[in-house]
Amino acid sequence: MITVLSVFGTRPEAIKMAPVVRALSSLPEAFRSVVCVTGQHREMLDGVLGLFGIAPDHDLDVMRPDQSLTDVATAVLRGLEPVIRAECPDWLLVQGDTTTALAGALAGFYQQVAVGHVEAGLRTWDKYQPFPEEVNRKLVSAIADRHFAPTAWAAANLRAEGIPEKQVTVTGNTVVDAIRYVAKLPFDPAGTTLERIAALADEGKRIVLVTAHRRENFGRGIAEICGAVQELAEGREDIHVVYPVHPNPRVTAAVHRRLSHTRNLTLLSPLDYREMVWLLGRAALVLTDSGGLQEEAPALGVPVLVLRETTERPEGIDAGSACLIGTHHDQIVQSTALLLDDPFEYARMAHVTSPYGTGTAAKQIVDQLQTPT
Repeated sequence: MITVLSVFGTRPEAIKMAPVVRALSSLPEAFRSVVCVTGQHREMLDGVLGLFGIAPDHDLDVMRPDQSLTDVATAVLRGLEPVIRAECPDWLLVQGDTTTALAGALAGFYQQVAVGHVEAGLRTWDKYQPFPEEVNRKLVSAIADRHFAPTAWAAANLRAEGIPEKQVTVTGNTVVDAIRYVAKLPFDPAGTTLERIAALADEGKRIVLVTAHRRENFGRGIAEICGAVQELAEGREDIHVVYPVHPNPRVTAAVHRRLSHTRNLTLLSPLDYREMVWLLGRAALVLTDSGGLQEEAPALGVPVLVLRETTERPEGIDAGSACLIGTHHDQIVQSTALLLDDPFEYARMAHVTSPYGTGTAAKQIVDQLQTPT
């Protein structure tokens, strides 16, 4: 029996690792699945675990107010050492490019445990865009023994960096597995914060979903985004903007200061994943600096305007499901208006086949874990 220790700590990691954990648990004759959460996102992590029916075996609970990247990394390293020694895993899986992923991979390496990297090979080739994720994922690639690349482009990046071909597998992105699973679950917005949004959609308002929280957008970027969103919401009667605000105090303060009294706009506390999938499925388009939404929206046929200067997910740009527009006020307004007002441009983006796979990534990863290195 193969023991697999899955380590994750943020909500995006949990969403993308949940299909893998479920796939491992469905094969108890082949795998002993052990889950360790770090709690890097405490309040945003637990709801995802419940939604996918995952009960962690270990919880490092590293979340502290105003913690730095150094605080998170050292706490995860210290916390994982006794877990790895107790569980003696054959594989340690990490996902993506968070501080948890880097510290988890490093902890596995220190204990000479084989490391598998889910969503490997994403690159911008600018170590500060995004920060700290670009360096995190490159360091994880230097450690990992198996690289589960979501696309052929990501796999090519790994091979170009000298990763042996036999260690790289193109699996698709597990977020497609996750969103397809969750979209089929029953959900009634009545009695939730989304009840009013459902009514507006039923009245014919087009929902524009906005999220922005990246460190590189703190300050001027968030201010420009908020100004553009305010202009769009107050200048158009055919839309309603919905902005679930990230709990980071630097984001919350800036967004509420600028947008709390804006017409045709609703600010929400962070939504649980089931609510977010429901809202995404009813949105006309998405404005976001999130990496995950660039992958999730195409799976539901929703165009994405990416509020960043560069992206490690160019497959969506190349396919036409997403457009990289930056964070300048006028560009955001013009790009959004074009999609809202030009049905041909809208249809061109909305009808693109998702470049991130068909929802079989978790099965492919689990199959690979049974193959000798």
